Amino acid sequence: MADLTPRKIKARQTRKKILETALFLFSKKSFDDITVDEIVKLSGTSKGAFYTHFKSKYEIFLEKFKEIDDFYIEFSQSLQEDRGACEKLMHFSESQMVFLRDNWGRELFRTLYTNASPDHNYFLDTNRSLFKNINRFVTEGQKTGEFKEDLSSDEITMIITRCMRGTLFDWCISPNDFDLIMETRKMMRTILDGLKA
Repeated sequence: MADLTPRKIKARQTRKKILETALFLFSKKSFDDITVDEIVKLSGTSKGAFYTHFKSKYEIFLEKFKEIDDFYIEFSQSLQEDRGACEKLMHFSESQMVFLRDNWGRELFRTLYTNASPDHNYFLDTNRSLFKNINRFVTEGQKTGEFKEDLSSDEITMIITRCMRGTLFDWCISPNDFDLIMETRKMMRTILDGLKA
C-alpha cells in the first residue's frame, strides 16, 4: 500500500471525526432533530468537509453498517467448519444480536429503522455478507440433508433475514424487558425446526 500523504491522513481524520460526532449525536437525539450544522460545529469541521465525505446524514448510517459487515466477515472466518448448518445458523444469529445490542444499542438502531431510505435500503442488500453467510449455511444444510429442499437456499435466506429484522424491530419498539438474545434463540429454533429434513 502506498504511503499516505499528510493531506490524505488529514482527510481520513476529518471523516472519522465527522462520523463519530454524528453517531454520538444520533444516539442522544432523534435523527430528524440533528442538523448537518450541529454535526460540523461539534466536530470542529465545515459543511464542505461534511459533504466531501458524506452525501447525507443517512449515509453515515451506511458507513456504520460496514462495521456490521466486517463483524460478519470476521465471524465466518473464525467459525468451526465441523459444526452442522443448524448450529452455525444459531451461533451466527446469536452472535449478530449480541454485537448489535452491545455495539449499536437500541436507540441508534431505532433511529436507523425510522430513517431507512427507500433509495438505498442496506437492510435488503443481498450482496452484504449477512445474506452471503446465511445462504452459505443454508446451502450446506441442504447438501448434507440437514434441511429440506422444497424451498431454494435464496428463499430460505430471505425468510431467515426477514425474521431477524423483525426481531430487531420488535426490540427497538418494545419495553426494556425485551431480551433480544432470548427472542432470537426462540425465533431461530422455530425456523430451523421447520427446515429440518
